[in-house]
Amino acid sequence: MLFSVVDDRSGVAYQEYRCVYGEDVESALRFLFNAMRPKDDKSFPFQGMPLMIYMDNGPVARSHVFLQVMRYLGIEVRTHLPAGSDGRRVTARAKGKVERPFRTVKEMHETLYHFHEPEDEAGANAWLLNFLARYNAGEHRHEAHSRMDDWLQNLPSSGVRAMCNWERFCTFAREPERRKVGPDARVSANGVLYEVDPDLAGEDVVLWWGLFDQELYVEKGEKRFGPYAPVGGPIPLNHYRSFKKTRTQARADRIEELAERIGLPRAAMEDRPELAAFNPPDAVPVKAFNDPDPFQEFSYPNPIAAKRAISHLLGMPLAKLPPEQLGQINAIVAETLNKQEVIVRVRACLSPTLEENRRVE
Repeated sequence: MLFSVVDDRSGVAYQEYRCVYGEDVESALRFLFNAMRPKDDKSFPFQGMPLMIYMDNGPVARSHVFLQVMRYLGIEVRTHLPAGSDGRRVTARAKGKVERPFRTVKEMHETLYHFHEPEDEAGANAWLLNFLARYNAGEHRHEAHSRMDDWLQNLPSSGVRAMCNWERFCTFAREPERRKVGPDARVSANGVLYEVDPDLAGEDVVLWWGLFDQELYVEKGEKRFGPYAPVGGPIPLNHYRSFKKTRTQARADRIEELAERIGLPRAAMEDRPELAAFNPPDAVPVKAFNDPDPFQEFSYPNPIAAKRAISHLLGMPLAKLPPEQLGQINAIVAETLNKQEVIVRVRACLSPTLEENRRVE
């Protein structure tokens, strides 16, 4: 399948081939991450998170996981009216601004595959990105410059919204499932066994298992526990056990990879004379990623939770502390709820109390 996003004003397009059996959410999220992250090709500066995505009423738009990830990233999702849903006007299932780049790729790029067929999905996407750089350097539909120049000239004054890294993106992509924890405080998800907190044994909980990682979060009421790593079971899909390669083997792999890159030029697909007049920008203005932290990995949800963690660190109730130390803790919690910062500052000001508790133990 060919996934595509098109900027509404400039017409800049980004596309990828995906070998899938249907419109699955995992492939759509992988494609959107690649579309919104910075590209390695400097002639393709298209990046950043949009404020709104307009799409059809397919399985992806109705997916709870997809809508949840877009909500975490601050992206509004809108869908157009499906065919025949309005009795007074004709409603279309597809829009011309998205279909036009599809037709262009089919007619101008994919016909070249008859002469030189790509070896795999990665090779096809590399050739496609090369073609899209030429396509985006083409004339705008009504302005006197290229599509990419139009996109660069109409960026927000504050810059594009930066995309988070892949590890953080995997944390957002989680699907809920209601399950009951076993009496041994263990639960199975997708054939992989997890061991959760003993307090959750025998409880009905909601499991939040990731689409791209093996970490598991557990939700009970308004509290979330985790992350939990697998403790047994089969090796997860797409994960393999392998020996660490020696320095000689790693050098041989690099030589083999370099040998595969060397070949005859494919001028029909790789020459880009249209880019001669295009001067890629030194840098695209970027606004820092605002992390929503939905699973409270970096910050405590409220001051009470922070004080509970401090009490667990001290190994004693906070009510037993002297008034001046209790006042220092209240001041720290009032200033910040960042987990790392709170623990460091509490250890700095209460180090005598911690040493005394260790001697007692």
